[in-house]
Amino acid sequence: MTTKKALNTAVYTASLADDEQMVALIKRVKRASGQLNAVVRMLEEGRPCPDVVTQMSAVSKAVHTAAFTLIASKLQECLSDPNEHHAEATQQLQKLFLQLA
Repeated sequence: MTTKKALNTAVYTASLADDEQMVALIKRVKRASGQLNAVVRMLEEGRPCPDVVTQMSAVSKAVHTAAFTLIASKLQECLSDPNEHHAEATQQLQKLFLQLA
């Protein structure tokens, strides 16, 4: 019998079925990290507000895209697994989507 905690862990596991997707996701997050470091440098250098905000927007988009990629992958996994507890998985995935809204 699967425990509730085990179900939560399964839904929140940050994995992608396709190794190629995982590599792309890691690259995206590393790029976002670099962009965020650039924001810090820009602030330290006293760069103009529009430049800093533009860079922050790029960081935000990269992070959100990475998160949605993870959620979409888990959704696809849940739909293809007949043993998945769909009601709980659906509830948890909805919560994740709302966290990004």
